[in-house]
Amino acid sequence: MSGRRRLTMAQALVEFLANQHTERDGLEQRLFAGCFGIFGHGNVAGIGQALQQYADRLPYHMARNEQGMVHAAAGYARQRNRLATFACTSSIGPGATNMVTGAAAATVNRLPVLLLPGDTFATRVAPPVLQQVEAAGGPEITANDCLRPVSRYWDRINRPEQLPAALLEAMRVLTDPAETGAVTLALPQDVQAEAHDYPEELFARRVWHVARPVPEPAALARAVEVLRTAQRPLIVAGGGVIYSEATDALRALVETTGIPVAETYAGKGSLPYDHLSALGAIGVTGTDGANAMAREADVVLGVGTRWSDFATGSHRIFADPDVRFVNVNVTAVDAFKHAATAVVADARAALGALRESLAGWQVDDAYRRAAADHNRAWDAKVEDVYRAGHGPLPSQGEVIGAVNDAADPRDVVVCAAGSMPADLHKLWRTRDPKGFHLEYGYSCMGYEIPGGLGIKLADPDREVFVMIGDASYLMLPQELVTAVAERLKLIIVLVQNHGYASIGSLSEATGSGRFGTSFRYRSDGGRDGDVLPVDLAANAASLGARVLVARTIGELADALKTAKESDQTVVVHVETDPAEYVTIGGAWWDVAVAEVSTSESVRAARAQYERDQQDQRLYL
Repeated sequence: MSGRRRLTMAQALVEFLANQHTERDGLEQRLFAGCFGIFGHGNVAGIGQALQQYADRLPYHMARNEQGMVHAAAGYARQRNRLATFACTSSIGPGATNMVTGAAAATVNRLPVLLLPGDTFATRVAPPVLQQVEAAGGPEITANDCLRPVSRYWDRINRPEQLPAALLEAMRVLTDPAETGAVTLALPQDVQAEAHDYPEELFARRVWHVARPVPEPAALARAVEVLRTAQRPLIVAGGGVIYSEATDALRALVETTGIPVAETYAGKGSLPYDHLSALGAIGVTGTDGANAMAREADVVLGVGTRWSDFATGSHRIFADPDVRFVNVNVTAVDAFKHAATAVVADARAALGALRESLAGWQVDDAYRRAAADHNRAWDAKVEDVYRAGHGPLPSQGEVIGAVNDAADPRDVVVCAAGSMPADLHKLWRTRDPKGFHLEYGYSCMGYEIPGGLGIKLADPDREVFVMIGDASYLMLPQELVTAVAERLKLIIVLVQNHGYASIGSLSEATGSGRFGTSFRYRSDGGRDGDVLPVDLAANAASLGARVLVARTIGELADALKTAKESDQTVVVHVETDPAEYVTIGGAWWDVAVAEVSTSESVRAARAQYERDQQDQRLYL
């Protein structure tokens, strides 16, 4: 019989995590780079003691907000193409529920993170304990049950001997590209500290192979048959192209066949921005060329995309009445969307197989030239936005241009929510597959700074430019302190436009006149008063960052140069004109407008909405 070791459940958990590795294409790496945590009575004497005991095996990183630490883990996982991540531990109650939003963002974006929230006593000897949510439905329901619907796998370890089976299931999900997302193991605080004789095999070095599922031959043949009939094909590249490291395979297919490529948020960087077959962003925040070719496409090859409404223009952008879809995706639920010819496979494996099977077939020269013309025309429009010379306050587009000018090809831009993701999707000149990092699956305000922290931990040799609006900054600035404490350098471009800019413009478009979206004093009559005297630059300085204030694009360029030369986190504060929009590109987005209203502007918006709805369709 094999040997056994007497450890607390928490000690066994931490030692197990320290011995887990992933492997793909023969390259191995640690699955868990460490553990983020905030301690409370629900985990300090269990997980906290174990992390201290094994600090040389699984590094501990103190976070300042539980939601933020999950975002940081997700940012790390995305930068490592889902092959590595962090664990995150919290106390019970508010610490655990703070992680719900981060878990949802990770699961929506198919990013592996492991959550280890403390839980109430399994013995139930003294309920209700501090921070316990009493549920009339029974004592088995705790605050941690909030994490069930946003986790890909969820378990509660009520006895120490339950741990081995739960851990193996958790690792299976975390390392499966088709299943991955947030995994939650709820840990009652008494069970964390309880000792058990665990088998030595549990702590052996374990390597989880991350597979590249190959296309099923019949499915591949059906896809090739559809593609060979196409006159106006279009590839839509999603995040799966990046995660599977399939950008070279995509480029080879494109250059052989001439099929142009449009990119989702997660897929931006699948081709360099100046490749003549690169159409750039597609959909609601898309470029003129990508959306024009989408409207005419007769066959659409989606690769690694989950087909969100932004990519499809709320099912309105693919306008050919006979349009057909071919979807390549490692996840079956995404591969079969839009009644597609589905190829359930790894993106790199499938693109290579498609290239071989399509040998000798290509689009006609005129179609190839049309894509190149769209590419050049859009880049000229981007240049116009970058150099607009708007004043006295610069436009957001000019700020993006200044940051793009300052960034080297391998540097990373990070963003998540508000008006800036739309502008970045259209305007950022991406030159590296990992150079564009937007959390737009969940569009979670506050992701930016902790996400940037995770990226820097994953890839410390790259400069990380965090672009964040004032509203998102106010949501979650705390991990600035973590970046300072960890001596990790971020360049944070804090854009002040005094409100919720994207929702303000959406409110205006739907007839509500930016109601409730400006950061201003309350005044009589329900109107907005003067701008609030909020000093976010001073706030960032108080959190330990070096702060530079830029008032013009010239000053911004100088500040970014100084920031790049610095060895510490720098916040560059710049105010922009909230009335100056990027008006080029884009497509319709389905946002329901009130069917009846006393407002003439709302009634007009509703009439336009009903006209736009007529072009929506189901792809059957």
